[in-house]
Amino acid sequence: MSINSSLLSGASGLIANSSALAAISDNIANVNTVGYKRATAAFTPVYESRGSSRYTAAGVNSQAKLSISQTGLLTAGSSATDLAISGKGFFVVRDAANATAADPVSFTRAGRFAPDSAGDLRNDAGKYLAGWPVAADGSVTTNPSDLNALQTINLSSIGGAAEATTSVGINANLQASQAVAAAEATYVPGVSATNMASGTVTPDFQRSIPLYDSQGGVRTMTVSLLKSSTPNQWHAEIHMTPASNVDVGAPLVDGQIATGILAFDAQGRIDTATTTIPSSLAFGAASAAAPAASTFKWATATGVAAQTVALDFGSATAAGGFTQFDSPSALLSTNVNGSAFGNFAGVEIDDAGFVFAKFTNGIVRKIYQVPVATFVNPDGLEASSGGSYLVTPKSGAFTLNAPGLGSSGTIAASTLESSNVDLATEFTSLIVTQRAYSASSKIITTADEMLDEAIRMKR
Repeated sequence: MSINSSLLSGASGLIANSSALAAISDNIANVNTVGYKRATAAFTPVYESRGSSRYTAAGVNSQAKLSISQTGLLTAGSSATDLAISGKGFFVVRDAANATAADPVSFTRAGRFAPDSAGDLRNDAGKYLAGWPVAADGSVTTNPSDLNALQTINLSSIGGAAEATTSVGINANLQASQAVAAAEATYVPGVSATNMASGTVTPDFQRSIPLYDSQGGVRTMTVSLLKSSTPNQWHAEIHMTPASNVDVGAPLVDGQIATGILAFDAQGRIDTATTTIPSSLAFGAASAAAPAASTFKWATATGVAAQTVALDFGSATAAGGFTQFDSPSALLSTNVNGSAFGNFAGVEIDDAGFVFAKFTNGIVRKIYQVPVATFVNPDGLEASSGGSYLVTPKSGAFTLNAPGLGSSGTIAASTLESSNVDLATEFTSLIVTQRAYSASSKIITTADEMLDEAIRMKR
């Protein structure tokens, strides 16, 4: 009987609109939830054809859907580890910091991450952020589908850092009219009684430059120059102060690490063809054997590693370096890289997803890269706890890319993605749903009255 089917249709309308009300309620409740995706109830009619001219009501079905692919507004965060994705994609997260590849993985846009008591980054829902570790040489091993390459991003394992000096540049002028000292006549660099490193001969120009070893220790390298009787030439000694910092092989003495001539042309520019000071200094490790002739190493007591330091004294074709003009000798500037030991001071994250560790000595190092996971159909993902999603056949497989590559969005640091809920839309839907629910209830009461009327016909 069609009246009975009307009752069932009205009941299905109540159920469907109840589901819609539940979705709207969640949307309104989560209007301030980071990365929340709006839920909607999709209604589909159910038709039944029995080969009869009489119509039989079949009602309506409803199915909840999430607008996962619709992004929310990006707003300023309060922490360097507040992250959002500008564009398509999801963060890769796991339920445990020490999860293995066999443990489930999920995906989220909720990027308010903060370190827990162990230093692992996790969001408000307790999901741990995964990333690719950066090797010591700055390279990253990526794979679009391999979860084994990912690690939980941890900040507590970052210790202090030091950086050994690898280059030294000097900008200085030597006075062209400098008188030749009497000691120059007997000057011999390899003899303590007649060289500058020992202090026996007073240099015409001398400056000390800090040098950082592999452990962040500060060593002093001294450059001493004595005007030569040969025009446009200066005797040069580079030595360590104190001399006990290095072990040297003959003819080097008194902590010398280089000796030679610093020559200039008639225009006061350095003459690299005649200059015999080496362009780099190779320090042997403290643990190495005694140095061979004309070589040197760090003294055994220092315990530091080998290092090579490039020397930039200038060239005739470039500005800077040593010059010889007739004005007082002066050191204009030095350019020395490396740094002393520094403690971990915090992190920064760039739009390519690189997590940089910052240290108090100014060193900045890459330690992780945050990947972005993309899907062919993100709306096909299955909602899980804490605003995360799981892969389904409808979503397709994930692809892990560096941020900004392919269809992947970029990382926005100190930024959060707001809920994509619009309150005006939700309140409008609330009114429509309430009216639809009331109308469905009228179907039931009307059908009930008609059935009652049919029953009373027998009386």
